[in-house]
Amino acid sequence: MVQNSSNSPRVAIVGGGLAGLSAGCALADAGFEVTVFERRPYLGGRASSYQHPATGEIVDNCQHVLLGCCTNLIDLYRRTGVSSKIRWYERLTFVEPGGRASVIQISPLPAPLHSVPSFVRARCLRSVDKLAIARAMLALLPAAPEDNGQSFLDWLHRQRQTDIAIGRFWRTILLSALNEDLDRISVSYAAQVFRESFLKSPDAGKMGIPTVPLTELYNHAGQYIRARHGRILLRCSVDSFSSSASSVELSTSGERQRFDFALIAVSFDAIDRLLPDSTEAAPLRALVGQFDPSPITGIHLWFDREISELDNAVLLERTIQWMFHKSRLLDRRPGEGSYVELVVSSSKSLVEKSRSEIIALAMGELREFFPRVRGAELLKATVIKEVNATYSPRPGVDQYRPGNATCWPRIFLAGDWTATGWPATMEGAVRSGYLAAAHVAREAGHNHARYLVADLAPKGFMRFWGR
Repeated sequence: MVQNSSNSPRVAIVGGGLAGLSAGCALADAGFEVTVFERRPYLGGRASSYQHPATGEIVDNCQHVLLGCCTNLIDLYRRTGVSSKIRWYERLTFVEPGGRASVIQISPLPAPLHSVPSFVRARCLRSVDKLAIARAMLALLPAAPEDNGQSFLDWLHRQRQTDIAIGRFWRTILLSALNEDLDRISVSYAAQVFRESFLKSPDAGKMGIPTVPLTELYNHAGQYIRARHGRILLRCSVDSFSSSASSVELSTSGERQRFDFALIAVSFDAIDRLLPDSTEAAPLRALVGQFDPSPITGIHLWFDREISELDNAVLLERTIQWMFHKSRLLDRRPGEGSYVELVVSSSKSLVEKSRSEIIALAMGELREFFPRVRGAELLKATVIKEVNATYSPRPGVDQYRPGNATCWPRIFLAGDWTATGWPATMEGAVRSGYLAAAHVAREAGHNHARYLVADLAPKGFMRFWGR
């Protein structure tokens, strides 16, 4: 680590989400004097937690998971010392209405065959569905199709997929991964998900789930920055910025602060309020105007008894798509009942529904999957809607994703909506932070700065197809 000194370049980072924190950690490690401005009273951005006033419980704003292919996010966890707070799973349990379960898990076979034995045994799919899925997977092996303006649903129809294969396999996985419906997902994004997580390597598809509240996880990134002479300013909004050839000025609650560089790491729906009303800002404002938001809803339920032995499960053919057994993930004692979080990705149908309507819907569906719910007492519940959770990965959207550099000297962008090569995921956010940090470092004279971690190498037979 380069030692910080009074002569170190001063970098302001606007936004304490994953993009800002990852950039801050990389730059602090390289000897920059980092100041993070976060308008909320906690870190993590859209991957955060807080004490819910109505329940008194610490809740995540939405459950977040990672996969083994998320090399840069894993690097951030290693860097900040929280790798042990991630629990890894090598199997996915798919539960049908009525309670029948199917498991897809890793086997000793070489990639891309490592999930084939359990896939063949999965009872949630018929033989005709499995053959159709295998045929489409074969089409993805040589290379990911490029975005040609058509949706992934169109591509699936061209691959002669059955309705059950589409509903129980393709839609189920991509809704969770990309937070959008198949008719609004670009072919390239969908193909990337399956190539990177299902086909490339057995390690790539392992699922990691935090075993602590999200803000506790990301507070370690704040501590990492502070330990390297940085500052974390919570409840501190940045209202505007200006720059010159030699410095950057930020306005924070009427106070002007000067830095050598600034990195704007806010979400796509928040960037507009920071942009100056000028012709310079018009191109970026026009790009951001092309993004459509897609919502996620988290439904938190507390029961008087344990409703399942599963830590998590994929739920098929209903509104709710995932069950995360938080009391098991957080290592609470079995006798303390069940706290579960249900996730609905691309939850457009729930945005206008009331809390009571959503809880009633969730309870009705949960009883179909887990019979013990019928005899359990619901002690408390809450619903958290992230209306602008991600941008919609629709066909053609990549042309509107800006790079890290801007038209303003010494000012750079980060965020999962920038041009990272990945969709709007935690991995995409961290990649954007590392990419933006490298731009700042090179601008400061660190000519060979590079913080991005390489992708997982293909294993087994996938080595014949390169990336």
